[in-house]
Amino acid sequence: MSVKPEHYDLIKKPIITEKATMAGESNAFVFQVAMDATKPMIKEAVEAIFAVKVKAVNTTITKGKAKKFRGRAGERSDKKKAYVTLEAGNSIDVSTGL
Repeated sequence: MSVKPEHYDLIKKPIITEKATMAGESNAFVFQVAMDATKPMIKEAVEAIFAVKVKAVNTTITKGKAKKFRGRAGERSDKKKAYVTLEAGNSIDVSTGL
């Protein structure tokens, strides 16, 4: 499977937090993805970019919070995260970047 430019548009960046690191122990990795990305599209992109076999993809949408920016009311943008579980024996080094 070849890597298409659309795959890099789909997978924006890996998320490296305490919760994501704990998920990594069970062979799951967390990525911020495009809002219009579907689970099959995410699976195809991760398999093509990292040359691994994906077992499952779970997604969550985090709604943007209302915040103040320099005294003015504003809102953070919504974000979509994908929890990608890999088949046994596969691994991703997220510290190298996309």
